[in-house]
Amino acid sequence: MGGMIDISEKNQVHREAVAFGRIILKESTIQKIRAGEVKKGCPLKVAEIACLNAVKQTHLLIPMCHQISLNSITVEYKINDGNIETTVTVKTIAQTGVEMEALIGVSIVMNNVWDMVKYLEKDENGQYPATRIEEIKVLNKKKM
Repeated sequence: MGGMIDISEKNQVHREAVAFGRIILKESTIQKIRAGEVKKGCPLKVAEIACLNAVKQTHLLIPMCHQISLNSITVEYKINDGNIETTVTVKTIAQTGVEMEALIGVSIVMNNVWDMVKYLEKDENGQYPATRIEEIKVLNKKKM
């Protein structure tokens, strides 16, 4: 049977992980975001708060993750024509890494943005033909 990996013999060291994700949106939606005209408010601010909450709860969402103390969570956005790119950087001093925390953060950012703009993305049949989340990945992890 499996279980959590025993990390009790590992040293606490500085660790960092950076994850990336992109959400594809209609250009008209991007324009509304840039103009601050989304009905529910600023998707990027709400997504950032949701990200911070989710990263702190990763151990509850992924059962085999260790509960670790986090030193820093940084969320950055780049609004492009037709998409928003996000990077989430998580830092800690711990016995295990923070890749899953960074990945959870990016995923939650993308889902919150989608939720806040879905009324703008729907077609006449209530579907999302252009909207998609892609390239969620770990860009870099460090152990120092």
